[in-house]
Amino acid sequence: MILTYFKQASGKIDEVMSLSNRVKPKDWQTASVILDFKELKVLKAALRDTTIPKDWDRIVGYYYQFYTNIMERLLQENGHTLPVSS
Repeated sequence: MILTYFKQASGKIDEVMSLSNRVKPKDWQTASVILDFKELKVLKAALRDTTIPKDWDRIVGYYYQFYTNIMERLLQENGHTLPVSS
């Protein structure tokens, strides 16, 4: 899962989410967040010029609220169990 943020001329920030089996060199340069659902790892986490701790649970927990169905599908497809809701 690759998340990229773009600053518009108006100053607002746009978020683009894409899925890929392979991370391309361009993704490493332009993406803000890269999540590996096969290994359950944060490969990249940076917003603007600030590096963010690569804490899988915290980052996935944040994006889960916006991309629930996609993340659940990615977890299942890679043989991982889904979080249990109470």
